[in-house]
Parts: sequence; structure tokens; C-alpha cells
Amino acid sequence: MWTPAARAELSRESLPYATCLRDAEWGIVAPLLPTPASTGRPWRWPLRSILDGILYVLRTGCAWRHLPLDFPPWSTVHRWFLRLSQEGLFERLAHALTIADRERAGREASPTGAILDAQAARSGGVGVAGERGYDPAKRVVGSKRHALTDTDGRLLVAAVSPANLHDSHGGIALLRASRGVWPFLAHCFADRAYQGERLASATAITVEIVQPEEGQKGFAVQPRRWVIERTFGWISRCRRLARDHEATASSALAFFIFAAAMILVRRLARSL
Repeated sequence: MWTPAARAELSRESLPYATCLRDAEWGIVAPLLPTPASTGRPWRWPLRSILDGILYVLRTGCAWRHLPLDFPPWSTVHRWFLRLSQEGLFERLAHALTIADRERAGREASPTGAILDAQAARSGGVGVAGERGYDPAKRVVGSKRHALTDTDGRLLVAAVSPANLHDSHGGIALLRASRGVWPFLAHCFADRAYQGERLASATAITVEIVQPEEGQKGFAVQPRRWVIERTFGWISRCRRLARDHEATASSALAFFIFAAAMILVRRLARSL
């Protein structure tokens, strides 16, 4: 609940930009980031400024070339984003933060239950590079974000594909990928798009289909599944993800995972 005390505690007016990391948040992220090598040319820009620049693009949705001059050069920030994405740092960051937040909440580090769903993202417009597809169910031309979260909404595994890929095919890939990073997953909740023997037999994880109530029309909150819909809602506050502007699936996935990780960073920082 927003109270005057809560607003004062979470105020970011003292920062150059509201998207910048506070000291407590940087203290959580810094140990998980790469450090300068003992040999070679020293880094010209501090990694904190680089990360603040990436966060500005993610939260505001601006183009890389429109990055304010208070940050390092846009080409430097973009190059670092590509480097961190290719090294898988955003995935490792989200994995470590998920474990830390589960332990903070008094839960086991590795979850046993999960929720599976997908979100379609419209293409950024004519001239946007990258592979796109058409999802006839939602009438969207663009890409599709497949996500697997725990029962509290923390992102576990994610993937990005053209929008014409059926949800069940993306679900199979996520369940198989989860076996390496979350080996104790045993049960998964999903909607009717994931029903069928093919998904049910893809892994040892049992898939429970959450059916809508008989005679239901329009929107209704469904048991368990509302958690992942809430996660999509939180992540969609980042304007870079409002549409699919990326030329590669790896960049789209990196932004999606980084947005989910920043939710946990801020949550953990508030508990300090």
C-alpha cells in the first residue's frame, strides 16, 4: 500500500534518472557482474554507468542513439549490452536473484511447481529487422515470449520465437530447458493451449491444464494462472517491451529476462 512513509523510502528523486540503480540495488547486482581483467586496457567507463544506460533504454523504450549524454556513449552501452547478452549474464543474474528472493521469502531455493504461458508482442513497425510471424489467435504480427515462472511469479526460464510458433511447441522447449537449471520441478500449470499428449510426455514434469469455468465469457481470473499474467503485467511496464523492436531474438530475450531480474533486484533491496 502506498503511504507517505513508503513513498519516501522508495523515492528516486535524488538519482540523475528514475531508472538508475540506487546504492542498495547496485550492491546486490555488482557481485554478479564481470570485473576488469588484471591485464589489458582498463575500462574507460564504470560498469554501473553502463548498466544504468541499459536500464534507461529498457524502461523508457528510447532508441540507442537517443540515449542522454549523461550516460556513456550510446555505442559503448549498446556494445556492452550485446556482450553481456552473448555471455548469458542476464540469465545467470535472473537465476541467482530468483534463488535469493525465494530464500528471503522462506522458501526452498529450487522450486517444485511452475506456471507456463506465452505473450505475443507486436512488431515495432515497417523496416524493423528480424524474423517475424503471424499469430492468428491474437491477430498479432511480431514475436512471442514464452515464460516459465514459479508459483510466486519469479521468472525461471524464458524464450523468444516468431509469433506463428504454437504455444505448446515453445512450452516443450522451456520444460526441457528447465531440467538443467531447475532439476526439482515436478508440476506445472498451464492453459488449454498446452493440452495434449505431446507436451505432457515431453519431460517428467506433470502438466495440469487450468480449465475456465463452465459458461465463462470474457475475462476472468483463473486459479494459479493469474500469477504469470501478473508477471507479464509487471514486465510490460518497460516500454522497450511494449512492442518488438529487436533485430535478433537474443536481444529480445535479454531485455525480457533483464526486466524480470530488475523486479527482484528492487524487491531484495527494499528488504535490506
